[in-house]
Amino acid sequence: MSTNAATSTFTLEYVKTIGLATNQIGRGFINPYDVAFSHDGRIFVLNHCDSARKNLMRVGIVNLDEEEYLGEFGKGSGTGDDQFNSPVAMAFDTQDRLYVTDELNHRVTIFDASGKFLHKWDAAGSGDGEFNGPAGIAVDREDHVYIVDQHNSRVQKFTTAGKYLGQWGELGSRPGQFNLPWGVTTDAAGDVYVADWRNDRVQKFSPEGQFMASFGESGTGDGQFHRPSAVAVDAQGYVYVADWGNERVQVFDARGVFQLQLRGQATLSKWASDYLNVNPDEQRTREMSNLIPDLPPHLNTPHHISSQTEPYFWGPVSVRLDGHGRLFVTESNRHRFQVYQRS
Repeated sequence: MSTNAATSTFTLEYVKTIGLATNQIGRGFINPYDVAFSHDGRIFVLNHCDSARKNLMRVGIVNLDEEEYLGEFGKGSGTGDDQFNSPVAMAFDTQDRLYVTDELNHRVTIFDASGKFLHKWDAAGSGDGEFNGPAGIAVDREDHVYIVDQHNSRVQKFTTAGKYLGQWGELGSRPGQFNLPWGVTTDAAGDVYVADWRNDRVQKFSPEGQFMASFGESGTGDGQFHRPSAVAVDAQGYVYVADWGNERVQVFDARGVFQLQLRGQATLSKWASDYLNVNPDEQRTREMSNLIPDLPPHLNTPHHISSQTEPYFWGPVSVRLDGHGRLFVTESNRHRFQVYQRS
């Protein structure tokens, strides 16, 4: 795939932001890592949580239009069937079953759309069907489940019943090899895209794991990456990459040609507005703050700029597309997700 400059007029329009940091059960997120969409349009949000708030590891459920918090499931940190130890990613199959990867429990846990535990795949190791730090997950239109087995440097393929179908990958930097792979997705043809985190690239494979293409290299320029964490592909073949270390999202066409980058355009979420309306002292403090400051040269890095600029992405760990083609960018450090629509 080429990474030459774009010639199209591809654009994305900002829609809204949903989120609010919380230290308790209920409305709000703590270090969200991923979102997934049920068939009825609800948004499931995976709360990874930092070490001080492990008891809040859970999946929250919201809707987009009214921004209502509809509920949650999961009982914090642990090894129980409805607990997590380091949840990373989620995906629904065609029967509305939700698959959640858990890198420290070395397993995949399956729930129904109401949050009821169904079963789990929890064989730790390096053999066929075993996991060592499962990370990204994707389910294609034929209900094949692809799981990035991070520390085994491979992608594994399963049926929704957990039957092992195959694998590919090994540690390295050549085509078809991985170094701490993270995110995964499939396109309309069933081809598989992997965010190869430490190799700073995205690789494309056939459904059987045959290497097809690769794009990206280390750097901060257009088409370059610093630790890409997630990838999504829309119906027209455009590829969206969460360029985590560069605090941005980049978009490429189906040939891998760079189209544009997003740094983030967040506005205050409804939940945050509600909070400030009943906390006037914090509202006044916010009004006196500079939310888009000019930083000195020694702090002119993507991380420092994003940490001080409220509208920007800070920790964009996941990109997902819903059934309407809207792009959801999940930010672990600002406890929110931003929504964009192609225009």
